[in-house]
Amino acid sequence: MSTQPQARARLSASQLAAKVRDGEKITMVSCYDASSAALADAAGIEMLLVGDSLGMTVQGHDSTLPVTVDDILYHTKAVLRGCQRPMVIADMPFASYHESPQSAFAHAAKLMAGGAHMVKLEGGAMFADTVRFLVDRGIPVCGHVGLTPQFFHTLGGYKVQGKGEAGDRVLEDALAIEAGGAAMTVVEAVPAALGDRITRALSIPTIGIGAGPGCSGQILIWHDMLDLHPGRKAKFVKNYMAGASSPQAALERFVAEVKSGAFPSPEYCYN
Repeated sequence: MSTQPQARARLSASQLAAKVRDGEKITMVSCYDASSAALADAAGIEMLLVGDSLGMTVQGHDSTLPVTVDDILYHTKAVLRGCQRPMVIADMPFASYHESPQSAFAHAAKLMAGGAHMVKLEGGAMFADTVRFLVDRGIPVCGHVGLTPQFFHTLGGYKVQGKGEAGDRVLEDALAIEAGGAAMTVVEAVPAALGDRITRALSIPTIGIGAGPGCSGQILIWHDMLDLHPGRKAKFVKNYMAGASSPQAALERFVAEVKSGAFPSPEYCYN
């Protein structure tokens, strides 16, 4: 008789949405390899994003723009081999969905065929039709509004978005992505009050990164939260390795603080 442990069922988008409806915060981490994925899984992280941030943290570029679909595919397969329970979301890198919904589908289908459970794309209302095109063809989509790093040239750098009246446009983008059929959306680098406003306006989960405690869940990048990436960190990054006995202990603290609402506290939020 086999003594191998039975594989645990993957968390689904509907299960995560149910957690949010029940008042539970959900957790996500950006990571890129099997070992990191295994530690995140053991710590109770619910979603893993294979983000195009790997261009900076792994490949050494100064932006996410050089990352390709094949890069994301390679790291997605590695992450999948390392974990059993988390949903694994693959980023759609720069220029992989901008030309047309048809080209977006071709690239997204490649990532899904490689094992991804969902794809993520940056941008708001201008990509709502692309989101709908993908969803109608069986590809779940996570949106990304607020600060969208692929557009940092046109945004004038990595700056806080949605201050003052500009918050209305970020909200409109989030609503458009939801109307397109997105299952959830990341909200990055906006005032905490706007993150809460967006979350209250949407019926899908919001995953905040520098968007305040009002979001449905929180995400940080592996290399940032474990202080592995040199250089200056964004205001919203908390170093969870400070005082931790191991990376897994740091991840477990992140989960506990997100679940309790302790993270993000005001020093990690924008006004």
